[in-house]
Amino acid sequence: MASILTNTSAMVALQTLRGINTNLEKTQSEISTGKSVNNAKDNAAVFAISKVMESDVKGFKGISDSLSLGESTVGVARQAAETITDLLTDIKGKIVAAQESNVDRGKIQTDIVALRDQIASVVGAAQFNGLNLVDGSETAINVLSSLDRDSSGGVTTSSITVAGQDLSTGNYVAKNVFGASDGVSANGDTAGFQLDNALGTTPTGTIEINDGTTPFAAGDSVTITIGGQSASYTVSADDVAATSTSDMVAVGLKNSIDALGISGLTVDFDSAAPGELAFTNGGTQDLTVSAQFENAGSGGLAALSAVDVSTSAGATAALGAIEGLIQTSIDASAAFGSVEGRISTQSDFVNKLTDSLKAGIGTLVDADLEAASARLQALQVQQQLGTQALSIANQAPQNILSLFR
Repeated sequence: MASILTNTSAMVALQTLRGINTNLEKTQSEISTGKSVNNAKDNAAVFAISKVMESDVKGFKGISDSLSLGESTVGVARQAAETITDLLTDIKGKIVAAQESNVDRGKIQTDIVALRDQIASVVGAAQFNGLNLVDGSETAINVLSSLDRDSSGGVTTSSITVAGQDLSTGNYVAKNVFGASDGVSANGDTAGFQLDNALGTTPTGTIEINDGTTPFAAGDSVTITIGGQSASYTVSADDVAATSTSDMVAVGLKNSIDALGISGLTVDFDSAAPGELAFTNGGTQDLTVSAQFENAGSGGLAALSAVDVSTSAGATAALGAIEGLIQTSIDASAAFGSVEGRISTQSDFVNKLTDSLKAGIGTLVDADLEAASARLQALQVQQQLGTQALSIANQAPQNILSLFR
């Protein structure tokens, strides 16, 4: 039946053309954006999955930065530990040389002190962004290493723990060692006085050594300088175990001062007065007496302060002590090296995992541009044909006029 009110052919042609235009619009969108799923309307399930994976990629980028920072921090600490091992090995060479009788042990000790100071400098400088793993300030740190998502969508993080290694020689702690001495300082760890020969007098002064409320530790030392010459005594483990450590230190210092051979100087030790040394200047030269306490500290290499090869006995004791110190630094180097390797491995894994996630997201949402290009050509032809078909269908009512001529 022919009708001028209802053009079924035109409606069908119009619907077909609309479908073609919709597909053409979608194909053009894929080509312009490069994505087959550009929003939730395109495919809600795939869009949701892709967005979760994209958030994980962002998270792993942060983890990669954390691992890089952690690896650099541990690398600095490892390098410091290896440098300290080399310096301790140099000190061992000096100690071995001091075992010979016909050497200048004083000069060797001076070299050892210089190397010890260099170790302290290395420890102090071994920080990255303010974090130091070798000075005893950090017990352990955590390096963010992974982002873990379970099947229910819960997210947790994982970390690599890096243990700090104390390679410091310790921090100074006041002990009020000279609290009852003449000319004592405010904190009691330095003292001094003049032994000036005024007419008709014999000058005297007293240094009293007392371990007080904070006992001596192995490696602590006391140095007394008289008229420009110095005598020192380093506390040993045997001294600490003795009934009166103060007396042991005082006697050791008296022997060292006597060995200086200062003309007219008399140093008396009275066992009835623990740790007390009485100085008398019976000579003609004015003398200045000063005493200084040096704390060995509590660092992993605190025993280094006790290394003193100025005597034969000290050289022998130092040879036994240095082996333990070297092993401490070697163990620290190995620990840092192991965890640095683990961080490096994890960093490589995170980078590869991030690439895999990006590839997975691309598989889900990226458009197949080869197929889209071919589809675009076909749809453009279909659009032209659909437009032509609609034009023909719209001309159908005109044909009815011919029936009335």
